[in-house]
Amino acid sequence: MPGNTFGQIFRITTWGESHGPALGVVIDGCPPRLALSEETIQKALDRRRPGKGGVAETTRKEPDRVEILSGVFNGLTTGTPISLAIRNKDAKSKSYSELERLFRPGHGDFTYLKRYGIRDHRGGGRSSGRETAARVAAGAVAQVLLDSEGIKVQAYTVSLGGIRAEKMDMEQCTQNRLFCPDSYAALRMEERAAEARKAGDSLGGVVEVMATGVPAGIGDPVFDKLDAEIAKALMSIGAVKGVEIGSGFKAAELTGSQNNDPIGPDGFMSNNAGGILAGISNGEPVVARAAVKPIPSISLEQDTVDIDGNPVKLSVKGRHDISAIPRIVPVCQAMMRLVLADHLLRTRTLTAKT
Repeated sequence: MPGNTFGQIFRITTWGESHGPALGVVIDGCPPRLALSEETIQKALDRRRPGKGGVAETTRKEPDRVEILSGVFNGLTTGTPISLAIRNKDAKSKSYSELERLFRPGHGDFTYLKRYGIRDHRGGGRSSGRETAARVAAGAVAQVLLDSEGIKVQAYTVSLGGIRAEKMDMEQCTQNRLFCPDSYAALRMEERAAEARKAGDSLGGVVEVMATGVPAGIGDPVFDKLDAEIAKALMSIGAVKGVEIGSGFKAAELTGSQNNDPIGPDGFMSNNAGGILAGISNGEPVVARAAVKPIPSISLEQDTVDIDGNPVKLSVKGRHDISAIPRIVPVCQAMMRLVLADHLLRTRTLTAKT
């Protein structure tokens, strides 16, 4: 089956293309009587929408106004499928006409054609980062459910272009365009992005996601481990090429005595596990990091071929984001929200049966 659906109980199906009339999501399994408005969802969408300048400098200006089409009555969820739509207002398909017969390096043009025998060259169709607007909208709905349990999810930039955040002041995340907890590092990241822009290149980085208030006992111990589902959720984002949970790859360099989290009368004394043991939450903050690749659309000349296999030199024209960061930050946040909402309901169902 095509992989357009995510989750088991809190289940979402995204639909639409980058240059179609609209895109959106259908959410099934959301409990009834939760307060939900378009304004609540809009706040999340405004954090990822294009055309904000800085590192995210694409000139595509989309208002990303969400419409609730079903599943809400008198400001409350009804327990039936919630359908959300976001109209595309500024898709300029003619800008992509020269790419109709070319494979862009780093994009899914080649693999989509091999998989389906047809591809939408106008911004990538379903493989476009624009699809993530639907995920962010669904994540905002998931957060309404998580709020009822006191669970909060934050996402922020910890690295961009090799510049790392050294301080973790969460209040700073709302004070700069990169959602970075280190104000000085954020300035250096902007400078690094300006250098890449001048060179016609792009940058990758790392986003960290942290969920607090997650009770112990959420998750499953085998194939549906909570950390495995988080990893899948983050890896399903097009620009993500790696995921760490807790100490992540650093754990491979540690001894057991260094990596184990000691337990005292008041709980765990460290959190190398990232809040998850044996696939089940342990009550500590759930922490994951996503490695984000550089934007593949760059003005530097690259080698490629056309659909007939002829060699071509390609320079992608127009103004594109220098990095998927910061617009990918709320997307990572949304995927964590969706995993936690789904597993919360799965745990409730199991507890009710036992």
